[in-house]
Amino acid sequence: MTTEIRIGGGGGFWGDSPEGARQIVERGNVDYLVMDYLAEITMSILARMKAKSPALGYAPDFVSKVMKPLVGDIAAKGIKVVTNAGGVNVDACRDALAEVVAEAGVDLKIAVVRGDDISAMADELRREGTTEMFSGAAMPAKLTSVNAYLGAAAIARALHEGADVVITGRVVDSATVLGPLMHEFGWAAGDHDKLSAGSLAGHLLECGPQVTGGIFTDWRDVPGWDDVGFPVAICRPDGSFELTKSEGTGGLVTPMTVAEQLCYEVGDPAAYVLPDVICDWSNVSIEQVGADRVRVTGAKGRAPTDQLKVSATYPDGYRSSVTMMIAGRDAAAKASATGDAILKRVGRLLAREGYEPFTETHVEVLGSESNYGVDPTRSPAREVILKIAVRHPDKGALEIFGGEIYPAACAMAQGITGFAGGRPAPQPVIRLFSLLVDKARVPMSIDLGAGEIAVAHDPGARTAPSSRPSTPPEDEGDQLPAGARVTVPLIAIAHGRSGDKGNKANIGILARAPEYLPWISAGVTSERVAQWLGHFVKGDISRFDWPGLCGFNFLLDDALGGGGVASLRHDPQGKALAQILLDMPVEVPAGWVAPGGPLADFSKEAHVA
Repeated sequence: MTTEIRIGGGGGFWGDSPEGARQIVERGNVDYLVMDYLAEITMSILARMKAKSPALGYAPDFVSKVMKPLVGDIAAKGIKVVTNAGGVNVDACRDALAEVVAEAGVDLKIAVVRGDDISAMADELRREGTTEMFSGAAMPAKLTSVNAYLGAAAIARALHEGADVVITGRVVDSATVLGPLMHEFGWAAGDHDKLSAGSLAGHLLECGPQVTGGIFTDWRDVPGWDDVGFPVAICRPDGSFELTKSEGTGGLVTPMTVAEQLCYEVGDPAAYVLPDVICDWSNVSIEQVGADRVRVTGAKGRAPTDQLKVSATYPDGYRSSVTMMIAGRDAAAKASATGDAILKRVGRLLAREGYEPFTETHVEVLGSESNYGVDPTRSPAREVILKIAVRHPDKGALEIFGGEIYPAACAMAQGITGFAGGRPAPQPVIRLFSLLVDKARVPMSIDLGAGEIAVAHDPGARTAPSSRPSTPPEDEGDQLPAGARVTVPLIAIAHGRSGDKGNKANIGILARAPEYLPWISAGVTSERVAQWLGHFVKGDISRFDWPGLCGFNFLLDDALGGGGVASLRHDPQGKALAQILLDMPVEVPAGWVAPGGPLADFSKEAHVA
């Protein structure tokens, strides 16, 4: 049996730099290159592409910008490739890649994974009364795409059958790594701890350099952004792995860069539900074992459920947005007044032309700390960006909106300039509808060119994932030592990382040192987070212990204004939420900010509690 496999993550989304894959192939010394292209909303975009042409519906960058220039090196080095670039048309992606392979004169066996597209089942599911798994809403009458999240079994089988390249549609992101590990190490359906560990490796690789210093809280510590290293996982049969990056590259790999990314897009760390396993990552250990190299151990797993999560998308009208700069004294107040005046003017014109009012409007004054919930009229900023966004079921209403932006430069506040992108054009609003479907109803297969081969799911069991409640009860600080206290920004004692799933967001808060954890526990409760982020979060907030990472994970419901392209916010994916929360004041012992104390650098920001 193979004793070590090196897997490189060459891209984290459709639009990521192709230099990541080149770096992994040329400098990563890897056995596998894996690439993730699919966000939830990407599927609807690809479905529209396929409707226009049967040769479209996949991520063309994978073929033209990754494989075409690298296929010779990939073949010569024996690197196997696993990707979800097939989108909603894996066959078209395979055919396009086959042409590239033939032109290069190399021999690569290409496999596709089928089964995730269950759009033919939509009417049946609707008749059965299927509802949205989080909100309970009824299934929309028209769906753009309906794709089940498949697991890793089909990928492993394709590799077993001799595939050099495996192209999938919708699979869970981590499956592109778990599949190769199942194949190489012979892991079976019941090896839950190993499946959880392999899924964890995939989770850490799936967003590329986000685990090697990208978007790190302590950004000044990260060198070489211009050539940031993409991640490489060195995996072993027992499930342990080490994480590093391509040699001679920028970036940083430490326990904390890895821990931050481990938090990304996770809810309960003890019940991360995947098709192949329910993962318990609550006691994962991350240890520095060399320069830019950490060892990750301690993942646990248990049997999966008998259902698959399904991501469906549906159209919900149109949206339009515009940005402009406003400068001068009282810039933020002028911007706020300008936004209100434009919407009032357009509202009057809509009524005159017989249109209903906008379904939703949103005004942000960027640069005035509006994302922190600050009233723009109180901002001292002398230059800001005004963003106005609107939503309506009719394109015609948005065309009226687009025609009434430029007149503000002559009719409203002095200092308006920098209209970005010209007159705004209406864009379709696509919303996410998540549901569950029994695995038994979703046939899965692979095709290497000689006919389909059926692949079985792990049937799982009809059991709840046993998600824990929010930490009961949350510590209110009664056990903290007495003495003088001051407040400092949370960033003084913690790291943070936020992520999104649909209209939910999560924020991982990790103590910089174990002695800080009780103070974080007492000062960063669900109630305080709700108060600090109340201008964004409209649903419940749950807090989960994360003892292995010395921190907590917060799950925020109804937090992103719809999320993705359904949201009118400038930050529809919650990328800034951790940074905003890290500015929340928390109490600490006064001695910590005294000269020689661990937080002396924050003495000027400290205030008596």
